Amino acid sequence: MTNKKLHVALLFGGNSSEHDVSKRSAHNVFDAMDKNKYDVSLFMFTKDGILLNNEYSQRIFDGEPEDAVVKEAYANMDLDAPLAPIQALSTVKQIDFFIPVIHGNLGEDGTVQGLFRLLKKPYIGSGIAASAMSFDKDLTKKIITQAGIRNTPYILLTPENRDQYDWHAIQEELGDLVFVKPAKQGSSVGIHKVENEAELKAALDDAFKYDFKVLVEQGIDHPREIEISILGNEHPIASKLGGIRVPSDDPFYDYENKFVDASGVVFDLPVILPDDLTQEITDMALKAYKALGMKGLCRIDFLVDQNNVPYLSEPNTLPGFTNISLYPQMWEVSGISYSDLIDRLIELGLAEFKRNSQIKYDFRELGTEHVGQKKYND
Repeated sequence: MTNKKLHVALLFGGNSSEHDVSKRSAHNVFDAMDKNKYDVSLFMFTKDGILLNNEYSQRIFDGEPEDAVVKEAYANMDLDAPLAPIQALSTVKQIDFFIPVIHGNLGEDGTVQGLFRLLKKPYIGSGIAASAMSFDKDLTKKIITQAGIRNTPYILLTPENRDQYDWHAIQEELGDLVFVKPAKQGSSVGIHKVENEAELKAALDDAFKYDFKVLVEQGIDHPREIEISILGNEHPIASKLGGIRVPSDDPFYDYENKFVDASGVVFDLPVILPDDLTQEITDMALKAYKALGMKGLCRIDFLVDQNNVPYLSEPNTLPGFTNISLYPQMWEVSGISYSDLIDRLIELGLAEFKRNSQIKYDFRELGTEHVGQKKYND
């Protein structure tokens, strides 16, 4: 008797600046999946946030021009229907499991996790709240600070208080080097290194295009960039550490380095650090993973100053799976192959779904409503 294959829906794309990154990640995940275990249907979120069915998604996946396929798909859809953004899911009879490979908006902010919960289906990764908190740099820093995990000081700016902070005020509080970051963006989109008033204005003008909350974060002079992969639910494990060395002319590990041209970047896998520093980073990462309530997987980024003091930079609940991405590579050097990693992530998603199904909800009939006397005072 053979085991029934798991029908997996692989979601990718999205209406974020990481749309094309997601497409690359999805290709690698698809290729790594054991087709003897899984039947895979593809669903791509367009740049407008509309989900395409397997047929159209497969065509884009196979290299047809995306805009032309999307135009054809839209012509055959009722885009005014209330469920138009997710109607494509009804084109398949049964989905056993979801793999969201959507970076940024929709994928990492709790949106698709809410959809999966409504559909009562298991999926890879963290739940609604953990995803939303971990995607918001402001909320992340508040939570890990409360948990006693070292991170850099910052000022939170909004359109309402932006005018209260000129360069002098920021310099006085945070020093001569800061980084401006949209609170809810990934892949270094909208991030700027700032060292003067003119750079601050330009950076804020750009960052506010991506979010209404912007962090101005204290900078670290020439830090080492270290990453660690986490895998697990209640009892997570950590990979060996990875190191990133960007060209000296580049201000930081930006979008271009990450996804466009990494030819000048050196990846140390694993990176060799003093034992005590390696242990401290690992402990901080696992502590943050639990404090934020994450499940399944996460890549956590650190900055290490010239005194070997590590600062947690940010978590990534749905890290990249491109050829450049370090999450799967760090597991590879830690002894877990790409295919085995996908299997483990699916097993963790199924386990978390089973665990959550044990939570009980009580429903009490109220019966006849009895209202107390209302006394209105003049």
